[in-house]
Amino acid sequence: MKGTFALLDIAGYVALLLWGTHMVTSGVLRGYGSALRRWMGRYLGHRSAALGFGVCVTAILQSSTATGLMATSFAASGFLGLAPGLSVMLGANVGTTLIVQVMSFDISIVAPVLVLIGFVIYRHTDDVSYENLGRVSIGLGLMLLALHLLVGAMAPVENAQVLRAILQSLASEPVLAMVVAALLTWACHSSVAVVLLIVSLANAGVVNAPGALALVLGANLGSTIPALMEAHTPVARRLPMGNLLVRAVGCVACLPLLPWLAHALAALGDSPARIVVNFHTAFNLSLALVFIGPVDSLARLLVRLLPEPPKPNDPGVPLYLDEGAFDSANVALANAVRESMRMADMVEGMLQGLVKVFGKDDRASAAAIGRADQWLDRLGVAIRDYLADLGGEALNEENGERSQEILAFVINLEHIGDITANNLMEFAAKKAQNGQEFTAEDIQDLAAMHAQVMESLRLGLTVFLRGDLRAAQQLVARKEVLWRLENEASERHIKALRERRDGGGGADIYLRIVRDLKRIHSHLAALAYLPLERAGLLQDRLVREPAST
Repeated sequence: MKGTFALLDIAGYVALLLWGTHMVTSGVLRGYGSALRRWMGRYLGHRSAALGFGVCVTAILQSSTATGLMATSFAASGFLGLAPGLSVMLGANVGTTLIVQVMSFDISIVAPVLVLIGFVIYRHTDDVSYENLGRVSIGLGLMLLALHLLVGAMAPVENAQVLRAILQSLASEPVLAMVVAALLTWACHSSVAVVLLIVSLANAGVVNAPGALALVLGANLGSTIPALMEAHTPVARRLPMGNLLVRAVGCVACLPLLPWLAHALAALGDSPARIVVNFHTAFNLSLALVFIGPVDSLARLLVRLLPEPPKPNDPGVPLYLDEGAFDSANVALANAVRESMRMADMVEGMLQGLVKVFGKDDRASAAAIGRADQWLDRLGVAIRDYLADLGGEALNEENGERSQEILAFVINLEHIGDITANNLMEFAAKKAQNGQEFTAEDIQDLAAMHAQVMESLRLGLTVFLRGDLRAAQQLVARKEVLWRLENEASERHIKALRERRDGGGGADIYLRIVRDLKRIHSHLAALAYLPLERAGLLQDRLVREPAST
């Protein structure tokens, strides 16, 4: 029973280590994920900068797996090129060795200090960024505490004769040892935890130096698997597949040389633990130096091996809503924005088609508008479900506001599509059925309102994509223009009815069209309200705005 309890202790401490890693990763991404995304998009065009970024971010996140998942999501969404992404991963592989180097020393005394500092920060601030800083500090403390407890719990297990026999047999089968360590790393999602476990085993003499190095190779190989398994499209698989190929080449090259490498590394420190840690660093640093040069050629090879699949013929099928991006809220929101812009393109096409429908009674254009509305509704449902699945816990304040903006944008586009495809197409059908014709003044007024709506759509897209406050103010101000055009059209038609120059039916259809164009504009103007409200500019605008608008 003692052995069983010892194994349970080890499993619990490994879980604590992984939870600490998760807290550090989630704290950094929630608090500073937006800044990381902007930094990546701006500065990672050069391979050396991408390499350095990978080293630094992995040292901060305490996990090359987390960096790999984030870089994979960015590359799949188009925010990060494949070659810079591979450079990021080479740096991430080096960065994780620095974590192992630091944690191989006994710094457990720092653990309670970090947990205490993190707790104080987290409980005594309302600033989200400081809360996430507290989360990071607590996570680091838990990691150090778990490692200290793990070393103590390993003592009785390391002395177990059965374990020694198994590990010694693995030492004589380096390929099998590598596979076992790879599977264990995949299950743990942390190469740091597995390598530190190998360090503990080697230090206790449970496994010899060449066998420990084979296990380290397996840990490096296994750390590439989670990102590959999380990728759901060929484009998303390119980056983790490239990282896997780089690690696999390194493993194949090192396997026959393990005894010689163990002997050579003894010159830097002859303790088994130091040999394992130094080999882990040397292995990844060598791969970074070897592959940073031909990284562009590797990127082209991956594009040929994993070509982009043909896009579906059904425009209502989402193209960018990759669920694998949920681990990085910034990337997931960027995916939702890209899909929302497809909806905006459809709405723009529907509004442009109104000219043909009302000007020439074009039934083909009317049918096309009806089909586009069906595609629009399906995309809207997919985006709303995607944002709901992303969840509130993974979003910091900035990302939460962006999620609400996307949701409002999608809902307003759906309403515009419904008004266009249902109301306006019904009026067009009645106009064609009754053989009614609009006067030259009617056509001129409709053209003016239509032009205003199209211009407002362009302003609305600027507000949505860039948060442009000036464009938002212009968009809201244009409501007065539409209000004036509607009033002028109504007064003219009422006057025509009084003079009995119109039987009433044509005027009724015309005025309903004018009213619905104004309703469409109101949905476009609504896109400006959230950024204006956050900037404190909405209330003043509402006070000055005419009540009849």
